[in-house]
Amino acid sequence: MVRRPKPGSKGIIDQASVTELRAVLARKIAAHAQMVGENATPIPGLTLYRRTNATACYPATYEPSLNVFVQGKKRVTLGGTPYLCDESTFLLSSLDLPVVSQIVEASEQVPLLSFLLKLDMVAVREILTGAEFHVPNGSVQDSGLAIGKTTVELLKPCSRLLDLLDTPEDVPFLSGLIQREIIYRLLRGPQGARLRSIVTLGDQSHRTAKAIAWLRANYTKPLRLEELADVARMGMSTLHHHFRALTAMSPLQYQKQLRLVAARERMLIEGLDAASAAFEVGYESPSQFNREYKRFFGQPPMRDIKARRFSESTTLHQ
Repeated sequence: MVRRPKPGSKGIIDQASVTELRAVLARKIAAHAQMVGENATPIPGLTLYRRTNATACYPATYEPSLNVFVQGKKRVTLGGTPYLCDESTFLLSSLDLPVVSQIVEASEQVPLLSFLLKLDMVAVREILTGAEFHVPNGSVQDSGLAIGKTTVELLKPCSRLLDLLDTPEDVPFLSGLIQREIIYRLLRGPQGARLRSIVTLGDQSHRTAKAIAWLRANYTKPLRLEELADVARMGMSTLHHHFRALTAMSPLQYQKQLRLVAARERMLIEGLDAASAAFEVGYESPSQFNREYKRFFGQPPMRDIKARRFSESTTLHQ
């Protein structure tokens, strides 16, 4: 007698497979990310993370990347919109985005474990133009940031990519092939629509992405919307609409966040005072810089820097 699967059993089997693969991936990340914080790897574009405590909100800039979470919880906020990432999700960024992050759940016993893979946008375009790739149906996401559920198809190549850390001699040949498979899986999924539109020549999102890249490279200069619109080859009102749709902020707000984050890094890393950091990132008025810095980070520049250094030294000695 032929046994037929019970209704819904495939979904149960798939979920069991995802849970198992996620546990395997967590063990591999834990084995290679033994230091708290950011752990670089010999695989181009791949970084592993281990966090052992919840944190306050902190600013970050996401490049085009895939962030896979297998343990713990993290909240990423873009322009006031929160994205809650847990062990069952991945976060896809299709362009450079200034965000605010916060570790929500993490401990010594159950650390937050994740990996970040920078996406090769040239490879994305090559895959899309291949004759064998058929674009699935699906609506374009409004934002340049998208959250999705991890699947068996995505977790398998992610796991094989981590396996290369045990055979470094295979990295030069195999890492590129596996990363292309990961990109293919993303493009085939529901969140791939945003990634496809960013690299499709002539698409409004692609033109807006050019303006975003230009602004990121020239954030210290005075912002002239006419110049930015010329870069995108769009009208100013059209650019403003699509810019806000992708980044959840206006070009001026985007530039301001880039400047504030860059100034903070200069004070932390180079030891600059607030006025010097302000001028280096394009501010003409130190008092305006202080006001906007306090509004964004919650306290004046030097007090914030002192608190940040204390927090980092405490983490190092835990």
